[in-house]
Amino acid sequence: MSKKVDFELKESILELQILRKKTKSSRIEKRLLFLILKDEAKYSTREQLADYLNINEATLRIWSKIYIESGLASLLTISSGGPNNTKVSSNVHKGLEEKLNDSSNPLLGYNDAVSWVKKTFDIDIKYNTLRTYMKRHFGTKLKVPRKSHYKKEEQAIDVFKKLSNSTKSN
Repeated sequence: MSKKVDFELKESILELQILRKKTKSSRIEKRLLFLILKDEAKYSTREQLADYLNINEATLRIWSKIYIESGLASLLTISSGGPNNTKVSSNVHKGLEEKLNDSSNPLLGYNDAVSWVKKTFDIDIKYNTLRTYMKRHFGTKLKVPRKSHYKKEEQAIDVFKKLSNSTKSN
């Protein structure tokens, strides 16, 4: 059986309701609703409150701990994710763009791109990182030629093409 939610609020219910109405974030609104419902004692256990809020009971424990130790401001601060530091600098981006548009010496695949970046810029970028970057920014994708039969004769192809062109003109 889950424990009771037991701690005293430092703010009034009215303050929390006003904050809840002003907020645009549904995540912050849910945290404020947690405090309001906790204080109203409508739900006697964390499990019931978690079910009502449609969140995990462990999340309630974490929110309670944050509120008790750091206060309301910390509880309302959403800290998900980190800084989005890209491994691909602007020089590498420009170099890749030029290399992808160079038809005389193209990249032969993503492995070739990884080795080219390593050789040219002396930067280690993982295959999947570079692949997703190139797909997102340049719209690249692997182009694989169809298999050719090993017994195919080039002269027979030329004759076939000549015959097919002459039948179209008739």
